[in-house]
Amino acid sequence: MEILNQIGEYVLASERLFSFGRAALILLVGYVVARLVSRWVGRLAEGNFSTQGVMLSRRIVYYLLMIIFLISALNQMGFELKALLGAAGIFSVAIGFAAKTSMSNLISGLFLIGERPFSVGDVIQVGSTTGEVISIDLLSAKLRTMDNLFVRIPNETLVGTEVTTLTRYPIRRLDLKVGVAYKENIAAVRNVLFAVAAANNLCLVEPKPLFIFLGFGESSLDIQFSVWAKRENFLDLRNTIHEQIKEAFDRHHIEIPFPHRTLYVGEQTKPMPVTMV
Repeated sequence: MEILNQIGEYVLASERLFSFGRAALILLVGYVVARLVSRWVGRLAEGNFSTQGVMLSRRIVYYLLMIIFLISALNQMGFELKALLGAAGIFSVAIGFAAKTSMSNLISGLFLIGERPFSVGDVIQVGSTTGEVISIDLLSAKLRTMDNLFVRIPNETLVGTEVTTLTRYPIRRLDLKVGVAYKENIAAVRNVLFAVAAANNLCLVEPKPLFIFLGFGESSLDIQFSVWAKRENFLDLRNTIHEQIKEAFDRHHIEIPFPHRTLYVGEQTKPMPVTMV
């Protein structure tokens, strides 16, 4: 009798082992199928959607297929589907109460995908963080900063704060703040600045450079000189044109002043002694 019981337990254990094996095989096949189908869907979507739309389509298809194969694997292991759905419902309600922030990020992610203020590959500025967008997910956006750091920004933050897309348009304007001495002729300074822009191959002819006299500063005549450049040449132009302006001012003997201070001690105070060396 004991031998029969042992044989029965062995058979039941073998059946459980085979069930686990079939479940593992289903998960393995599901993983391969999900990867292949998601890639195929991504290739089909490349001609009709943006980069972030393609990435989102691939992930949705991948996770849906994995959920289907996971349910099938659990069914092979003896779990009833009704019980799983009931437990999933209770679990989702509990998760919903416990993860309000995640739900807010999820809803914000849907707004970002629909509004499309930026795309994968764009360079954006969020607060003090500037970087290239490498992915836009349902919960967060991932950036790679200029010094090669990985930054994750929740979607709720992106929806609720100011986001500047630096690569949205093909050209950008560079605003230069220039100060010259009070003795200088403004018309001559204008001509020198326009000559510098004309000699720089990175400055665009159209739109034309812009010369604005800002006013009389504490120690200088304040000027804004704005030039346009292609988006990909913006940093090179910013690095070179300052040096070229300084060289041009030196050639034409235009003074770039430093702050001046005049001390007044009052009529009732004796003059301060000054010795010339």
